[in-house]
Amino acid sequence: MSFSPLRLVKSLIAAGMVLASAQAFPQQVLRVSAIPDEAPTELQRKFKPLGEYLEKKLGMKVEFTPVTDYAASVEGLVNHKLDMVWFGGFTFIQAKDRSKGQVVPLVQRVEDEKFRSVFITTSPSINSLNDLKGKTLSFGSESSTSGHLMPRSFLLAAKIDPDSDLKRIAFSGAHDATVAAVAGGKVDAGALNISVWEKLVGEKKVDTKAVRVFYTTPAYYDYNWTVRADMPAELKKKITDAFLALDSSTPEGKAILDLQRASKFIPTKAENYTAIEAAAKNAGLLKK
Repeated sequence: MSFSPLRLVKSLIAAGMVLASAQAFPQQVLRVSAIPDEAPTELQRKFKPLGEYLEKKLGMKVEFTPVTDYAASVEGLVNHKLDMVWFGGFTFIQAKDRSKGQVVPLVQRVEDEKFRSVFITTSPSINSLNDLKGKTLSFGSESSTSGHLMPRSFLLAAKIDPDSDLKRIAFSGAHDATVAAVAGGKVDAGALNISVWEKLVGEKKVDTKAVRVFYTTPAYYDYNWTVRADMPAELKKKITDAFLALDSSTPEGKAILDLQRASKFIPTKAENYTAIEAAAKNAGLLKK
């Protein structure tokens, strides 16, 4: 069987195209995770249809890997064990700090432009932040933006130092766990993400006759989907476009957006989180 020079050239070109494609997309799996701000089963449930949608849009396998705590989500992305993570504003800042700026936030929900935290209690004597003095309070995770950093920041702005003015502070680890701690009488009050609070109220998983909101914070930027800066530009664009294409007027889009508690996704940028970074430094949770 003869092998012409022309056929050899064509073969080399084809091989080169395959190699170029492999270099552009070196991985066959997009490894995704999220900060564990809710129960692991809930995170898996929320991500499943989104993962299936991304697989179709990207033409590659999308794998959700749960992590044990907030720090693990940061380390996973920085150390190349994860490719994309759903961060809170503070965990994004931590990842940016740990990677020396080598992470990029791609998209956020519209709701994340003006996110809020709520303070809840069962005590009739607590009706303002000032009433927390001498009481016990539960935050969520230490690395949570809406469950710790921003509530702490607003307490400090109100001239209340949680570490010295409160009887005791605790960390529940997750927003739903904070509600359980307050409802169960383990603490006098708690601070959490307004979105999780509204979801639990809507699902009738909290007795609002017993547990009530007594303070809602001013708005701030929060959650986003972040990737490493070294991800190929074409893949970054495909991921971004996939999120921006989600439309609540389609059955698939509505199902995904409802689970993500989003009306739609919009582009975001690192500069949106400078106030979070400043708050973290001011609260002593990030080195200046």
